[in-house]
Amino acid sequence: MKLFGRKSGGAAARPALLRAPWGALTIGDWPRGYEAQIRAGYIDNPVGQRAVRLMSESADAAPLAGDRRGLALCNASSAGQSLIETAAAHLLLHGNAFIQILCDAEGAPAELFALRPERVTIEPDAQGWPAAYRYRVGEKTMRLEAKDGLGKPSLVHIRAMHPLDDHYGLGALGAAAGAIAIHNAATRWNKALLDNAARPSGALVYDPGDPGAALSGEQFDRLKEEMEAGFAGAANAGRPMLLEGGLKWQAMSLTPADMDFVGLKAAAAREIALAFGVPPMLLGLPGDNSYANYREANRALWRLGVLPLAGKILGSIAQGLANWWPDTALTVDLDKVPALSEDREKLWAQVSTADFLSPEEKRAILGIEEPRVGT
Repeated sequence: MKLFGRKSGGAAARPALLRAPWGALTIGDWPRGYEAQIRAGYIDNPVGQRAVRLMSESADAAPLAGDRRGLALCNASSAGQSLIETAAAHLLLHGNAFIQILCDAEGAPAELFALRPERVTIEPDAQGWPAAYRYRVGEKTMRLEAKDGLGKPSLVHIRAMHPLDDHYGLGALGAAAGAIAIHNAATRWNKALLDNAARPSGALVYDPGDPGAALSGEQFDRLKEEMEAGFAGAANAGRPMLLEGGLKWQAMSLTPADMDFVGLKAAAAREIALAFGVPPMLLGLPGDNSYANYREANRALWRLGVLPLAGKILGSIAQGLANWWPDTALTVDLDKVPALSEDREKLWAQVSTADFLSPEEKRAILGIEEPRVGT
């Protein structure tokens, strides 16, 4: 696959995460290309996938409030794509979400579609501001002007903070790459251990008693084949080994207890959850005592993760649609979020017992509109 993300003349280089051909640049088993990190951290890693899906699906399921036309566009599926969920996943993994605004024959927004961020390249103008976006699929490239002749945007760019780049955001996937590599390596270790009869590897030592004696090539090949066929693999676990004269088994590897792979894998899983902003308790990870119970962890997920993420996406979409509908506002309806029901009950109890507040002031604090005359 060709390298995406090369800027036009004179532009600054893209982030290091996207500078190499996808999957080509690695340090040992530590992937550095975006596609390689996606495969290692999302496709092949259950903790990373669950953390991203928990955040993105929760953001997509959040009850929304605001402009009716904007809500219709956000809630509609385009080519099977759920807009908020897809944009949230892109923002978490890549650090950038590009939402294309498709207009109808009258020029009004009719559809919103989230583009794959690794396929998008920003073209800056002479002053460094985005002038156009190039979306490349295979050998085909589509150029989208940042704004049309009337000053209306062709797409909405949402990016996470990147302190070293003016145009592209920084995702959490790169920060979690080390922990993901450790977690995947521990999984492969356990799998290899099971394949080798659930025992560490060792060596067959030939000790015939005569100095200088050694196995012939045919004897060595036959012994190797018999070992692989008769004793390797989970199906042969616990099978007794019968050795010929002059052979003895000597274990060479450290045991899993010595290497402490269980604790190492759990620590790596917690770091992955930390990178994506998910309380480890919600992922079923053992040893988490930061929250008194599951309910508090769920509330922390919404307060510290889902609401800021959804608010960033909705605010950017509303700002883009404001070029057509100036009064567009999109927010999460906090009153309808089940995880925050206890916070709402406490607020109602505090406001109801505040005798120094007038009914109008209480309504304003609780966000309740004044009843209309005649209703």
